[in-house]
Amino acid sequence: MSMFAVISFLVVIVIIALYAFLKSKRINTKNADGYFMGGRSLTGFTIASTIIMTNLSTEQIVGQNGQSFRAGMEVMAWEVTSAVAIVILALVFLPRYFKYGVDTISDFIEMRFDTFTKRLVSLLFIFTYVVSFLPVVLYSGALVFNKIFNISEILDISDMTAVVLISTFIGIFGIIYLFIGGLSLSAHSDSIYGVGLILGGLAIPVLGLIMFGDGSFLKGFDKVIQNTPEKLNSIGAIDSDIVPWPTLFFGMFFNNLFFWCTNQMIVQKALAGKNLKEAQKGAMYVGTFKIFGALLLVFPGVLAFNMLGNKVTNPDNAYPMLVNEVLPGWAYGLFGAVIFGAILSSFVGSLNSTATLFSLDFYKSIINKEATNKQVSRVGRLITVLVGIIVVIIAPMISLFPQGLYAVVQEFNGIYNMPLLVLILVGFFVKRTSHQGAKVMFILHIVLYALSKLLISEIHYLYVLSVLFFIDLFIVLIFNKWKPSDEFDFNVNYAKVDITPWKYRYFVGAAIIIVVIATYILFSSLGLS
Repeated sequence: MSMFAVISFLVVIVIIALYAFLKSKRINTKNADGYFMGGRSLTGFTIASTIIMTNLSTEQIVGQNGQSFRAGMEVMAWEVTSAVAIVILALVFLPRYFKYGVDTISDFIEMRFDTFTKRLVSLLFIFTYVVSFLPVVLYSGALVFNKIFNISEILDISDMTAVVLISTFIGIFGIIYLFIGGLSLSAHSDSIYGVGLILGGLAIPVLGLIMFGDGSFLKGFDKVIQNTPEKLNSIGAIDSDIVPWPTLFFGMFFNNLFFWCTNQMIVQKALAGKNLKEAQKGAMYVGTFKIFGALLLVFPGVLAFNMLGNKVTNPDNAYPMLVNEVLPGWAYGLFGAVIFGAILSSFVGSLNSTATLFSLDFYKSIINKEATNKQVSRVGRLITVLVGIIVVIIAPMISLFPQGLYAVVQEFNGIYNMPLLVLILVGFFVKRTSHQGAKVMFILHIVLYALSKLLISEIHYLYVLSVLFFIDLFIVLIFNKWKPSDEFDFNVNYAKVDITPWKYRYFVGAAIIIVVIATYILFSSLGLS
């Protein structure tokens, strides 16, 4: 890596940090609303950028391209089908969250069920972020960074030491970032990193196809179709270990609804919108991006299979090796800044959600009920630092999970994703709910999910989730009928901002769903494969 690359890398991250700092100075982060919710000031583009960048990290860029190197385009289900869930977020979930004036997903659980279930949900979120999501983001980010930019060779140290060094650097940078400016600082820097990631991410397959086609992009693409048509099929076999096709309509769909519509670190960014209209616009932009996201998150794996073949011994190395193959030397610093931004954003995004959940759901409601807005914001900063340090320490231990990084996070979510989705859907549409039913269902789900891991581990977990969703729903509805404890007035309005919806929401939503279907037809035996 040249000196120019190092300097351009540092210049880019400093300029973006400065820009974001100046943009976010208008927000008073001394109070809870300003620190956790960006002062409810975000517009559609900023919301979309920060959601995309929180969601998109290197464990996805590397993990999904690694899976597609092995299995082909069926991996795109993680990206393309999520667009459908995001349309549902805009049309069904956001109007209700805004109307009921919630700051955290667990606020709504408390509104419809009880405080115990709310705290259980918050605790599971915090636990998952701290033990699984945050360390994976840091570790995998550092791993990729080292592979692409050969930090271990430059500094003449072992790979593991390099990973520890890089993850510590990113962790400390992220903690300072959040400490200074809260949600709005990270959201504004994401709006630049987001554009960079789309351009940089698309440049890799474009440059790769030109190289593979001896200077011709179309010839390169044609060679991929001729050489490996089977890799361009997005419909996974019934017994596929990536995404079996029947789960697209059940387990995968439910998992997407959980992640995009009920996951604190995603939804919090939309709730920071200046009004419902901007939040819905932001969500629709994310949905549009997700369809085309497969071009930078999945297709490069297929391209690497064509270009590098047997040189790649571990599928997780497919993407870094492809980058090393096609990226011109002068662009390393810029691409490094984009990859750095992706790791930083995911880290900061979920760290902010962890601090929000702890400060609002535990500190304010249990530890210090009289806490002022200022005190809550101060505790948020303290938690940011504490959790950040813990995660930096845990991150290197992720190397002990050989079965693929992306899978670790996805399967871990199975502990609580279906119960949470069921409770929110029931909370939206059923007048009478049962506190007891919520608790029984939650506990039973955890037991059944754990048993499925022990007894039927060879069955794909998306099949398991397909069945558990209906069991969870059945239990809750039975208890609602048998032992209802609450009746809710759906006409209440606790909105904190204007909740006039975006007038083009149905038109844009329908267009996104049509493109999703078309993309699946293109990457099937009816299309390219």
